[in-house]
Amino acid sequence: MSSPHVFPVETKFARIASPGQPFRFGCGAELDELVLAYETHGTLNEERSNAILVFHALSGSHHASGICEEIPGLAGRWTAECHHGWWTPFIGPGRALDTDRFFIICANYLGGCYGSSGPTSLNPATGRQYGPDFPNVGTGDVVRSQALLLDHLGIEKLHAVVGASIGGLLTLNFATMFPERVRLVVSIASGLRTTVLTRLTVFEQVIAIENDPHFRGGYYYGGPAPEYGLALARMISHKTFVHLDSIERRARGELVQSGDQLAWYRVGHNVESYMLHQGKKFVKRFDANTYLRICDMWLRFDPLEDAGVQYSHELFSISRRAGHHWLVFSIDSDYCFYPEEQAELVKQLEQAGVPAMHITVHSEKGHDSFLLEPELYTPHLAYSLRRGVECGDAWESDDAVP
Repeated sequence: MSSPHVFPVETKFARIASPGQPFRFGCGAELDELVLAYETHGTLNEERSNAILVFHALSGSHHASGICEEIPGLAGRWTAECHHGWWTPFIGPGRALDTDRFFIICANYLGGCYGSSGPTSLNPATGRQYGPDFPNVGTGDVVRSQALLLDHLGIEKLHAVVGASIGGLLTLNFATMFPERVRLVVSIASGLRTTVLTRLTVFEQVIAIENDPHFRGGYYYGGPAPEYGLALARMISHKTFVHLDSIERRARGELVQSGDQLAWYRVGHNVESYMLHQGKKFVKRFDANTYLRICDMWLRFDPLEDAGVQYSHELFSISRRAGHHWLVFSIDSDYCFYPEEQAELVKQLEQAGVPAMHITVHSEKGHDSFLLEPELYTPHLAYSLRRGVECGDAWESDDAVP
């Protein structure tokens, strides 16, 4: 794989709803003005058959590769931490998602805070930010909005849809809500449902934000933001993203800061200082209302309802009838989406007769491995994507990677 390089990328904006053509949310609300922020890499071929849609993770953005130093209208949230694409080692010439072959699309979720319509957007009816008045967003809404983006780009069918973490849940949604619009489905460190453990962890984050005195029911714009609550939510989630041994190693170089003093407790260990730093850094680049929208989306994830079926075997029968092939990655040290969750997903696929390749990545980095270790994923990703081009409908998902 070629070494990473830096190249400028421009954020684009697509209007997916307008007066007369409103977007209808799963909750029943309708809005006349909705915009998605997105970026693309590579060139769409004449047949428009080489497109890959990438779904980002919980606090990610549409900026998947390269460098983007500015996005207008984000009120300072586009910090230096956001400038470099979160999947740059995976996207580019000769990389896993090879831009010499494929046209890569990544969009900021509906309800996001990086240019797509969401709580931080101005409500045209009031001239103020929507805040908590922005409609509840489900994973089905995100997928429907991105299907409209594909329409905007003139793409009828994707070569592949790829997602990690929450993005993997969205690949499942896309495959079963729009089965005729994709061939290869790639789910990385994800699953097929919200487990009890995940539900509790995410609910704790909701409580952290809701109980910040500055949250004010979500009407905090123009005043102090609920930074303590959002920082605590990030700290709760961070310990599931990074393996505990890795946290300990990272924290060894973290000095306890003299200002790390709470109301009574004084931070006295480098691990505590490291986690506090992660929380403080996060609040500079993210919005609490958006974070709650994504938490709510995760907690209410229901692919059966979104696909209009009652049972799991019906869900994956949709994928079989569409001729999908699946590539599923597990991370053996994952504390966020445990390997048992991918095993269950693959079992359901196999029972439904859907061709699926299941790869377990051995890593010490935990859930974040999919961001940090391209060498562990690239051979299988590149091979599966290339195999789909070369063999068309005769692609064999269980061939060994050479």
